[in-house]
Amino acid sequence: MSARTPYVIKGETGDWELVMGLEVHAQVSSNAKLFSGAATAFGADPNCNVSLVDAAMPGMLPVINKFCVEQAIRTGLGLKAQINTYSRFDRKNYFYPDLPQGYQISQFAHPIVGEGEIDVDVEPAHGGDAYSFPCRIERLHLEQDAGKSIHDMDPNSTYVDLNRSGVALMEIVSMPDVRSPAEAAAYVKKLRAIVIALGTCDGDMEKGNLRADVNVSVCRPGQYEKFRETGDFNHLGTRCELKNMNSFRFIQQAIEYEARRQIEILEDGGKIDQETRLFDPVKVETRSMRSKEDAHDYRYFPDPDLLPLEVEQAWIEEIRASLPELPDEKRARFEADYSLSRYDAGVLSADAEKADFFEEVAKGRDPKLAANWVTQELFGYLNKQDIDLADSPVSAASLGGLIELIANDTISGKIAKDVFARMIEGEGEAAEIVEKHGLKQVTDTGAIEAVVDEIIAANPEQVAQVKEKPKTMGWFVGQVMKASGGKANPKAVNDILKAKLGL
Repeated sequence: MSARTPYVIKGETGDWELVMGLEVHAQVSSNAKLFSGAATAFGADPNCNVSLVDAAMPGMLPVINKFCVEQAIRTGLGLKAQINTYSRFDRKNYFYPDLPQGYQISQFAHPIVGEGEIDVDVEPAHGGDAYSFPCRIERLHLEQDAGKSIHDMDPNSTYVDLNRSGVALMEIVSMPDVRSPAEAAAYVKKLRAIVIALGTCDGDMEKGNLRADVNVSVCRPGQYEKFRETGDFNHLGTRCELKNMNSFRFIQQAIEYEARRQIEILEDGGKIDQETRLFDPVKVETRSMRSKEDAHDYRYFPDPDLLPLEVEQAWIEEIRASLPELPDEKRARFEADYSLSRYDAGVLSADAEKADFFEEVAKGRDPKLAANWVTQELFGYLNKQDIDLADSPVSAASLGGLIELIANDTISGKIAKDVFARMIEGEGEAAEIVEKHGLKQVTDTGAIEAVVDEIIAANPEQVAQVKEKPKTMGWFVGQVMKASGGKANPKAVNDILKAKLGL
């Protein structure tokens, strides 16, 4: 991993830098809502998963779902954050058709989880070396989701679906430590990996179960450092919130557009309005949604229908003891046990499915060879074809069998790629394909020597050249491999050529 360098945007009047904080909303994996027993299953008909509490019928009182509290504590522990033994629910007042109470039950002054920190690995989108950076977590609080307004059923009407009303959300708020579009996407990916590993959120962004609000501002070089020294936000530019981002690619595109938009306004002598904006993925631009409210605009006050939460430390420790191996711990184990690079270990430990797949492939085999084939050949193919790992045409056991043939010199790495392509096409296991097509590599040194002697005798000029420039021996290697149909053992070919050519 290389050092973190500033992400600089060139403007007409000089350089600019980005500063961002993110609010990630993760739907709690729970069969019931935060304050009612209504179901949370996705895909139900409109207004079917709605209790009287969710619909804000008069006299209906909320009752806290203990399991949702447990899930929030598990997530806080996974973020290495402070778990607050005292927390409180507040009413956040605003008026939307899909918010039947006229307020959202959330947490303001006393959240369930306090400050934490995670390490984020970044692979820059436009090249450059991978690096990591620490991102501070300001808080995690529980809140209920709103319903959904539907505008496209009738051009003259808006319909409201309350199925999501009351669904439990964990809002994870970062400090403004994110400095580039690639870092923002990597941060959300890391949070997603953590909550999936913990089992506290399924991370399904297409269903809206994990989505991010990105607060974007720009400043001149050096201003962010002054903010870190003083804590004074006046050193940073006015922020705009990009709302409900549910795609890593869209997050990066929206930030890049928004940063340019703000820079152009500032360089023309204008000022940035604090507002909430939406991203249009078709036009690849952001547009104004509403002015951005501050905390006092919501008139927060303690919810009179809910007592404060007082959590016993013994329960917190019980939850801590039940935590699974998290991505950072898994990455460290992969580095130590399998001697993988931090980057490869990070890719393979990013989610439990990938990690389990790799460990099955590597079991009893060369782990570095296994890592290369999983990350480069298999993942490369799956990404290109847009196929999920769960639907891979080559299983972990089958890929492991191919690696064994490489390791015991039955086939070369080059032949292995041909075998792999045939496995993808469904021809069977690696050993079957090798046997069927006669793809075993030639390891008989006598047979290889005969081919080498023949090629050397037929090419005296090339022999003279390679003695002057040893690096040109690759030509002979290619000729021998061609003559053997690509089946000669590459190491044996190189060793015999060096001996015969006196290199």
